[in-house]
Amino acid sequence: MYPSRRPTKPRSQTSDRASGLTALEHPRSLAEMVEQRLRDAIVNAELPFGHALPEDETGLALGVSRTPLRAALARLAALGLVTIVPNRGAFVFDPSLEDVKQLAGFRLMLETEAVMLCLDGAAENTEAELKTVLTIMETAHREQDGTAYASSDTDFHAVFFRNCGNLFVANAFATISWQVAALRAHLSVDRSWERDTSFLEHREIVEAFSSGSRDDLRRILRDHILRAAKAYSNVIAQET
Repeated sequence: MYPSRRPTKPRSQTSDRASGLTALEHPRSLAEMVEQRLRDAIVNAELPFGHALPEDETGLALGVSRTPLRAALARLAALGLVTIVPNRGAFVFDPSLEDVKQLAGFRLMLETEAVMLCLDGAAENTEAELKTVLTIMETAHREQDGTAYASSDTDFHAVFFRNCGNLFVANAFATISWQVAALRAHLSVDRSWERDTSFLEHREIVEAFSSGSRDDLRRILRDHILRAAKAYSNVIAQET
């Protein structure tokens, strides 16, 4: 027979000592830094649609080798901001009129749902965030800072997906969010008259959300998204 043993308390998978540890902060990789720099250049309209990104010239401009550049381009392709063409290289995505139409339709469907979900579950927090971003937009608009305005415009619409409480809706929008942001910047950065209209529409969205008028919200949001899509299409048509 085996000698008797005192029963021992089962050990947890994570020890008590380890439970107090926090994750280490580590510097971003070179590929991550390249990705962010190129992403910002595309989303802020520094690089035009369809712009070629040859490895040698782009790597030289950024001061990096091909390896981190290729990793960054692959990630940007996954975000829909870069198109990689076999035997030709990488290019900034170049949306067609049909692309703009489909993006607008998909965005309208998702954002309308997100707004309604925010009203149902996080109205107070959503309204507070919308008003904060609207103030930032107003400052950028007043100072005629097109890049800052486009960035705050993107932040404004992100509020709905951050507060909607449905991860699947938020993730679905994430698949097109960078392309929408790039279109927005290419439209508004150098076009102050577009920002005039855009700001009034965003203010109307906040007012309708604050009042809780679902019908008004649906109408204003629909008009805003489709009006912007038409403007995007006009810009693309003029540039082709």
